[in-house]
Amino acid sequence: MSESNPEEEKPVKKKGKMKGLIVGLVAIIVLGGGGAAGGYYVAGTMGGEAGEPEDPNKPKIILKDGTAVSEKEAKTAVLDEDDSKFKVTYHQIEQPFTSNLSNSESFAQLSLAISTYYDERVVENVTAHEIAIRSAVLMELGQQDPFELDTSEGKVKLKKKLRGVINATLKEKAGFGGIEDVYFTSMVVQ
Repeated sequence: MSESNPEEEKPVKKKGKMKGLIVGLVAIIVLGGGGAAGGYYVAGTMGGEAGEPEDPNKPKIILKDGTAVSEKEAKTAVLDEDDSKFKVTYHQIEQPFTSNLSNSESFAQLSLAISTYYDERVVENVTAHEIAIRSAVLMELGQQDPFELDTSEGKVKLKKKLRGVINATLKEKAGFGGIEDVYFTSMVVQ
């Protein structure tokens, strides 16, 4: 019995060494592949912006000197993100907005203007999609509390909401927002 046991142990040890070697190689391949994939992912996210072509139909930002640049170029041209380096275009929306206010017998009537740092395509989109913008603005205006609109904080909040609503509508209809700010050119709450 003792003679047969050493012979049986020798092939088992060879198989054990072979299994260990195969498991080790597989682990190295998996870890190396994972590390390489992670490296490519990180390199892609860090340098991916440089390789992506910019949409030629996207409006360009206009600098004060009249130069039209992409958003990426604007960030490098204006390192401190100083808004005063951009040309501002204003557009008055002709018809006033009138809506009942939430949970009251009050109503609000206001006239709006928008501003953008982008080229004329944003204003063209506002004009082309004015009906959709009017509807979205009226829906948002109808949800406002009349007591909140009596405060300057409430008016600032409404401006931000209207900017968001207008940009969302433009993104949905034209593929790009571009509205920097919304201005009340008249406002009556009764």
